[in-house]
Amino acid sequence: MAEVSIIIPVYKVEEYVGKAIESILNQTFQDWELFCVDDGSPDKSGEICDRYAAQDPRIRVIHQANAGAAAARNVAIEQAGGNYLYFMDADDWAEPEMLSDMVAAAKEHKTQLLIAGYYIETYYSDTEFYLQKQSAPSKYYESRRAFRQDAHTLFDRNLLYTPWNKLYEAAYIKENNIRFPKTHWDDFPFNLLVVRDVERVAVTEKGYYHFLRKRAESESEKYNPGLYAKREEENGWLLELYDYWNKTEREADPQAPAFPSDDDREFIARRYVERIVGCVENVTNRNCTLTKSEKKEEIRRIISLNTVKEALKIAKPRSRYMKIMLSPIRKGNVNLTYLEGKIISFIKRKNVKLFARLKANR
Repeated sequence: MAEVSIIIPVYKVEEYVGKAIESILNQTFQDWELFCVDDGSPDKSGEICDRYAAQDPRIRVIHQANAGAAAARNVAIEQAGGNYLYFMDADDWAEPEMLSDMVAAAKEHKTQLLIAGYYIETYYSDTEFYLQKQSAPSKYYESRRAFRQDAHTLFDRNLLYTPWNKLYEAAYIKENNIRFPKTHWDDFPFNLLVVRDVERVAVTEKGYYHFLRKRAESESEKYNPGLYAKREEENGWLLELYDYWNKTEREADPQAPAFPSDDDREFIARRYVERIVGCVENVTNRNCTLTKSEKKEEIRRIISLNTVKEALKIAKPRSRYMKIMLSPIRKGNVNLTYLEGKIISFIKRKNVKLFARLKANR
């Protein structure tokens, strides 16, 4: 048995997966097993993983028909024997001290969930990138309620959405039968299941993982016809989580503060309207097949919703940039909102560095 089971879903990443595996081999902490799940990749990704496995018995390659990242992670969870689970993407890399520091912190606090900082590398040329660090001050939450009361700050810093900045206690995941759901963007709902009843959580401000925004075929660069519906679904998941927390806290103590608090509501509303801006940009994306009039009608439908209007009353934008972005939506001005989306889409396509900076500081 290894201390840490590392799980990497692998699909069409032949240019990157070698670096990801090398970053695990170079860890100062060596008590690990690595599962590379070749999810029916049509390129040479699976062969590359096999070559590494032939050189190191700690590396195991699972070959399966294409079923998606969620299924790939889940099949490895069933076979993992480590005390901790760590999930990594095949086109990213990790600094050498990551596992050593994270395991030490997890053991010190006996955590079910350890959350670390991370870096985003947004490339605007083959070699140049905008570096952004996401982190929160180091902290140990001594109770379930303490974590829940502070969760909005961790959500706000984008630390609770992804799996690769976390070390999970394997027993907690398996005993509660927590798995990645078979849905588009499965990371968020998986972590919602993790934090639903988690009690022992620690945060380290140190960052180790490097998330690369580089591949031209990245989903973030495409038009997504189902984006708005997905954002609505995600917002519903978040509201349901806070409703559940409110119910369980009140059952334990009728005098407990209500969830969501005013701070929670503001965060949820701000998160929602920020993603509405993203939905507007998605509609104006040059790859969107709608006509100009159809795009404007879709924008009119979105910004006229009561949920959007109510969220705008609560949200308090943190930057001048976001205040400007929300202004035409607040006014219900379809033409200005459409123009805004076109401008954002143009910047996103033509000036990646500026777009990354604006997004990071929104």
